[in-house]
This record gives sequence, C-alpha cells and structure tokens, in this order.
Amino acid sequence: MPVSEAFTVEPSPVAPPLLIPNTELTAAVLPEPETALPEPAAIHRRAVLMLLAAALFWSLGGVLIKWIEWNPVAIAGMRSLIGAALIWAVFRRELKIDGSFEQIGGALAYTGTVVLFVVANKMTTAANTILLQYTAPLYVILFSPWFLGEQVSRRDWLILLVMIGGMILFFLDDLTLTGYWGNIIALIDGFCFGWMALFMRRQKDGSALSSLLLGNLLAGAIGLPFMFQSMPDLSSWIGLALLGVVQLGLPYILFALALRHVRAVEGILIPMIEPVLNPVWVFLMMGEKPGAWALLGGAIILGAVMVRARR
Repeated sequence: MPVSEAFTVEPSPVAPPLLIPNTELTAAVLPEPETALPEPAAIHRRAVLMLLAAALFWSLGGVLIKWIEWNPVAIAGMRSLIGAALIWAVFRRELKIDGSFEQIGGALAYTGTVVLFVVANKMTTAANTILLQYTAPLYVILFSPWFLGEQVSRRDWLILLVMIGGMILFFLDDLTLTGYWGNIIALIDGFCFGWMALFMRRQKDGSALSSLLLGNLLAGAIGLPFMFQSMPDLSSWIGLALLGVVQLGLPYILFALALRHVRAVEGILIPMIEPVLNPVWVFLMMGEKPGAWALLGGAIILGAVMVRARR
C-alpha cells in the first residue's frame, strides 16, 4: 500500500448553514391572502354609501330643473346626452354593446324612468309623481325571486310598508286626486324604475353601464325634436351641465356600481331617502319650510333607511 494512501484523512462532513427565516422579507414578498382583498362587510358598506350618495345627487333635480328655462322634455333629453357623454368619457374601455336581453331591457327601462318622470311632472303634481314613482320597490320585491333568484325576507316587506307610510305622510299636504293620466304615467314610471334596478342587478357580472349609455342616448333622441323650439341662455346651460353630470350621470354610475355588491331589494329601498332630501335643498335655497306631517314622514323614512342599510 502506498504511503500516501495509508495516511489519507477523510474530510469531516460540513453541516449546511442554518437558515433563519426572515419574517419581514417573507411578509413583503408573500402577503397573506386573507388581507389581500377587502372583507365582504367592507364591500357591502361601500356599496351602501354609493347608494346614499346617488340619492343625495338625485335629490338635486327639483332645484336644478327650476333653475333652467326650457322645454321640460328638451331638458330631459339634454341632461341624458350630457350623462351619456360622462359615462363614455370615464368608462369607454369597459363599455361593451352586445345587444343582450339584459342590456336592451335595462336601457329601455332606464329611458322610461327618466322620460316618463318629466312627462308625469307636467301632468300631475310633483308629490303624486314622486310617491307613485317609488312604487318601484314593490316590483323589485315581487320579481326578484323569479328574475334574479334573490329571496326576499319579511323584514324587506315590513321596511317597504313603513317607507310607503312615511312617504304618504311626507307628501300628505300636497297629494291630490287630480291629473288622472299624469298619475297613470307616474305609476308606469315606477314600474320602469323597478325593472331598471332588476336589469342592472342581473348584469352585476357584466357591464350595466352599457345599458345606461344606451338608455341615455335613447332619451336624448326622444328629447331632440323639442330642443330646437328655443335655446336656453347661459345660466340655463350651466344648470343643464350640472343636471347632466351631477344629478343624472354620476348618481346612476354609483347606482350601477353599487348593484354589483348589494341585492336588488337593498338597491331600490335605500335610495328612497331621495324625496326627503329634495325639500331640504328647496329650504336651503329658497327658504320654503316643510310642514309637520312632512317632518314626521321624513323621520320615518330616514329611520327605515338606516335600519335597512345595516346588514
């Protein structure tokens, strides 16, 4: 045996280095999945806030329409064209016109809602129009289980009945039996409003905003012949811009986005705070004080909305 082999010493095994996990680095690179997405409660709360904001902006309609000196159907058409321009400018990459049943149905229901509201206001009192328009939740509650597969609870029925009672008290001093055909049109308007909410909710995984765009364009086309009878002055154009952007375009965008995350019943009940807010603006701008019955009815509606907004 060679001497070199006899005295060869095997090297001792070297232990691998001890790896101490760097928790800060791990947390930075691999965030916990539980915190990556908002909680369902937070999403629902945000949607409710969107609905309340939509009602707030809708309630400006009475003050802004009084500001504008123009044919009412022309006002409805122009505000819809301005609203369509806003939706196109902000969401043009998301918009998709596919001609589906839900999209066309939503567009027609929306057009009926915004145009018939103006026509009813010309043929009956504003109080009758608003009260009859807000029969919309009745259609949503009746058809949601069949059309959307969303069950309705006894609590929803109870809150609706309380709100209708509050509405009657709120408008008690202004309700009349005159304007028969105006009242019929206001009832049809409420039917359209309810079905608009149903079609919007059915498109929660699609683009309900496309229905809004088509509906605004159709409403604009209906109002177009009335726009050439006379032209508004500069002050009225400012009012029209506010009406199209703040009172129509923005709130309906919020309404459509909110309906992605709340049931149709919630989406139609929570904005019922809008008629209560309208006289608030009239009081602030013109000093008209609501009566005792209106205050009581408004308090009932506010309370019911707060109860419904809680999940």
